[in-house]
Amino acid sequence: MDQQLLDRLAIRDLVENWAVWRDAGDWERFATVWHEEGWMSATWFQGPARDFMRVSQEGFAKGVRILHFLGGTSIDLAGERATAQTKMTISQRGLVHDVLCDVVCTGRFYDFLEKRHDKSGTGKWGIVRRQPIYEKDRIDPVDPAATLRLDQTALAALPEGYRHLAYMQELIGYKVKRDMPGLTGTEVEKLYREGRDWLAGKGEVDARQK
Repeated sequence: MDQQLLDRLAIRDLVENWAVWRDAGDWERFATVWHEEGWMSATWFQGPARDFMRVSQEGFAKGVRILHFLGGTSIDLAGERATAQTKMTISQRGLVHDVLCDVVCTGRFYDFLEKRHDKSGTGKWGIVRRQPIYEKDRIDPVDPAATLRLDQTALAALPEGYRHLAYMQELIGYKVKRDMPGLTGTEVEKLYREGRDWLAGKGEVDARQK
């Protein structure tokens, strides 16, 4: 089988495993999708993948449920580097002003990936950096008969692509990053440039500076 096809299949498998293993709390296998220095960015967390796993486990144990559903994936390959964009939704359930609600955010995972070889020469793809792109979101009471009133001033101050998700997350105590990439704008254009640089082999991803 063509090597590029094998690489694409391996990357797609990795992306799908990320969502299934993370949401299932299968942390031992979840760790295998990352390279050692892997970096995760989300509305509520930015840092090393190993720390993301730790705080995700802590949240899971406390009843926090942030779940993912995937759509199509577009992969750009350049030798042993790749970027992948995967359509996704993030859903979270929680209390908003004493009303149980679901928030659903639509966007893309933008992954920086690399194929690395062990001492035997076997190559393995892993995520070096994951940066979600937040396109639009909504919030709905779980009980359709419930009345939900949001603080419109607070809501308007949050980024358009994930304002309802951020609203819920800040109510339950998370500090939300306010300049994540959206459907359009300078942040997503910067991300695309960084992806092109990654494929061109221009140095390493220093996600801590993002």
